[in-house]
Amino acid sequence: MSAPQMPPWLQEQIGKLQQSQQNLQSIMTQRQHLEMEKAETEKALEELNKVADGDSVFKQAGTVLIKSDKKTLVDELEEKVELAKTRSTVLEKQEVRVKETLKEQEAKITEMMKSGATPPPAKAEEDNPRK
Repeated sequence: MSAPQMPPWLQEQIGKLQQSQQNLQSIMTQRQHLEMEKAETEKALEELNKVADGDSVFKQAGTVLIKSDKKTLVDELEEKVELAKTRSTVLEKQEVRVKETLKEQEAKITEMMKSGATPPPAKAEEDNPRK
């Protein structure tokens, strides 16, 4: 005797839940990478600020080092830090939204499983808010 098959509409909801979980994992990975990049940039800025204004400084461009002036490098690194902060804020907001979606999807699946084998009534207007 085999276990009963899962209804297609429930399989679809579980698939959506798994997709949201993967999306959340991707966002969290991006954010972690960005935070590491920001920390490295801040450390480089800290070290660059220890250098006297007249000393030679270099920046990396691929596999070569290019001579540059301190002010230009400081400006570039500060801009990079600000951009990283902005991108991190955006990712944080995305993470919150995806977590809320996950909670809603989990609740929907739980409700579907409790209610038995009948799918919830279709609500075309809620599924597509642009109409």
